[in-house]
Amino acid sequence: MRIAQIAPLYESVPPKRYGGIERVVSWLTEELVSQGHDVTLFASGDSQTTAHLYAGCEKPLRLDQRFADKTIPHMLMMEVLTDPAWQFDIVHYHGEYQHLPSSLRLPITTRSLATCHRQLETPYLKEFLTRFPEAHYVSISDSQRRPLPWLNWLRTIHHGMPEGLYSFQKKRGDYLAFVGRMSPNKGPDLAIAIARQFQMPLKMAAKIGEVEKGYYHEVIEPMLTSYPSAEYIGEITDAEKDELIGNAYALLHPVRFQEPFGLVLIESLACGTPVVAFGNGSIPEVIEHGLTGFVCNDVDSAVQALAKIPQIDRRTCRSEFERRFGVSRMAQEYIEVYQALLNQ
Repeated sequence: MRIAQIAPLYESVPPKRYGGIERVVSWLTEELVSQGHDVTLFASGDSQTTAHLYAGCEKPLRLDQRFADKTIPHMLMMEVLTDPAWQFDIVHYHGEYQHLPSSLRLPITTRSLATCHRQLETPYLKEFLTRFPEAHYVSISDSQRRPLPWLNWLRTIHHGMPEGLYSFQKKRGDYLAFVGRMSPNKGPDLAIAIARQFQMPLKMAAKIGEVEKGYYHEVIEPMLTSYPSAEYIGEITDAEKDELIGNAYALLHPVRFQEPFGLVLIESLACGTPVVAFGNGSIPEVIEHGLTGFVCNDVDSAVQALAKIPQIDRRTCRSEFERRFGVSRMAQEYIEVYQALLNQ
């Protein structure tokens, strides 16, 4: 198949540090190429891929201060796709809505779909999406669909990643790990509270965006000062994440929002590290309570769950990752969706 993968332009593909969507796009793209498909990746110009690369911008928009309005490069990239010269069978967008107006002008032989990677509760989103009833979507969890169950959903496809990206560590560590964004939704303050009550050190690797700086300085820094065993180490690379998560006692993921899919959950399972998470959004779809971790409701139940971590077999965490969240499984499910669209 001739396939176009359309990535957001905020980070490179794959990202140098934080960037869950761009990681998934990279893994899917590389797996499709390895299976013999003709793939073109639309992404920032510094992206690394074995597919053909079309640069929608020179460098990631998060790092490029020239663009006050970061919507424009995205819209321009969508317009480029309407050129009949591209001759794609499938155009696969990794966004929720920016592509919709231009997707109506794709060549008649081209089929398109979008994977939704974020929450679908944005103001005015429902009103906008109703204008495009023929658009096709893939959800990354069943829970993600709940705000908009009437969308033209083709399938739920859980994320998958290369099996060799993270290494299995059979020995249980002596600290807790938190990896994500320094955002109230991700619950870093709850992670500190859990670690403090359980009396175990906590290592926190997180991105702090502009909108999160105030929260970090006002809420998190005082908590770190009052509990010195909690340490903020900044954004980290995949190799550093492999070491941090793999050597942890457990990963804490006390999210406050209806998270569509927490990529760090399967990264942790790949390392063999159990997860203690709050049961919001897709968490119960990913973490099997009592088998690969514990799904909790609050700080107290999370502390109680941490005491039971020795009951979790780290080999089982790794084997469940391999069974459920490998990249070949994800790619095969997308190929089945592509083929179904082409057969319509």
